[in-house]
Amino acid sequence: MPKIKTSRAAAKRFKRMKSGRIKRRKAFTSHILTKKSPKRKRGLRKSTTVSKADMGRLRKMLPYG
Repeated sequence: MPKIKTSRAAAKRFKRMKSGRIKRRKAFTSHILTKKSPKRKRGLRKSTTVSKADMGRLRKMLPYG
Protein backbone atom coordinates (compact mmCIF):
# COMPACT_ATOMS: atom_id res chain seq x y z
CA MET A 1 0.00 0.00 0.00
CA PRO A 2 1.41 3.42 -0.89
CA LYS A 3 1.53 6.17 1.70
CA ILE A 4 -1.33 8.68 1.74
CA LYS A 5 -0.39 12.30 1.14
CA THR A 6 -1.36 14.77 3.86
CA SER A 7 -3.26 17.83 2.64
CA ARG A 8 -0.75 20.58 3.38
CA ALA A 9 -3.48 23.23 3.46
CA ALA A 10 -5.33 21.26 6.15
CA ALA A 11 -2.13 20.55 8.09
CA LYS A 12 -1.52 24.30 8.43
CA ARG A 13 -5.06 25.00 9.65
CA PHE A 14 -5.88 22.08 11.96
CA LYS A 15 -4.13 20.30 14.84
CA ARG A 16 -5.02 16.96 16.35
CA MET A 17 -5.65 16.93 20.12
CA LYS A 18 -4.72 14.10 22.49
CA SER A 19 -8.37 13.06 22.71
CA GLY A 20 -8.42 12.51 18.92
CA ARG A 21 -10.59 15.53 18.18
CA ILE A 22 -9.33 18.19 15.77
CA LYS A 23 -8.75 21.79 16.85
CA ARG A 24 -9.50 24.72 14.56
CA ARG A 25 -9.53 28.52 14.64
CA LYS A 26 -12.71 30.52 14.25
CA ALA A 27 -13.60 32.39 11.07
CA PHE A 28 -14.46 36.09 10.57
CA THR A 29 -11.39 37.46 12.38
CA SER A 30 -9.34 39.01 9.59
CA HIS A 31 -11.13 42.21 8.49
CA ILE A 32 -14.24 44.41 8.93
CA LEU A 33 -13.70 44.31 12.69
CA THR A 34 -15.17 47.78 13.38
CA LYS A 35 -18.78 46.62 13.25
CA LYS A 36 -18.15 43.57 15.46
CA SER A 37 -18.62 44.06 19.18
CA PRO A 38 -15.65 43.62 21.56
CA LYS A 39 -17.43 40.67 23.17
CA ARG A 40 -17.80 38.95 19.81
CA LYS A 41 -14.16 39.61 18.89
CA ARG A 42 -12.98 38.18 22.22
CA GLY A 43 -14.97 35.01 21.52
CA LEU A 44 -13.43 34.70 18.07
CA ARG A 45 -9.92 34.61 19.58
CA LYS A 46 -10.51 31.25 21.18
CA SER A 47 -10.01 28.03 19.27
CA THR A 48 -12.69 25.36 19.06
CA THR A 49 -13.09 21.81 17.79
CA VAL A 50 -14.29 20.57 14.41
CA SER A 51 -17.88 19.32 14.26
CA LYS A 52 -18.64 15.60 13.97
CA ALA A 53 -20.01 16.12 10.45
CA ASP A 54 -16.60 17.29 9.21
CA MET A 55 -14.43 14.80 11.11
CA GLY A 56 -14.54 12.11 8.40
CA ARG A 57 -13.39 14.53 5.72
CA LEU A 58 -10.58 15.85 7.89
CA ARG A 59 -9.38 12.39 8.86
CA LYS A 60 -8.82 11.72 5.14
CA MET A 61 -6.96 15.02 4.77
CA LEU A 62 -4.82 14.39 7.88
CA PRO A 63 -4.17 10.62 7.81
CA TYR A 64 -1.16 10.71 10.17
CA GLY A 65 -1.13 12.64 13.33
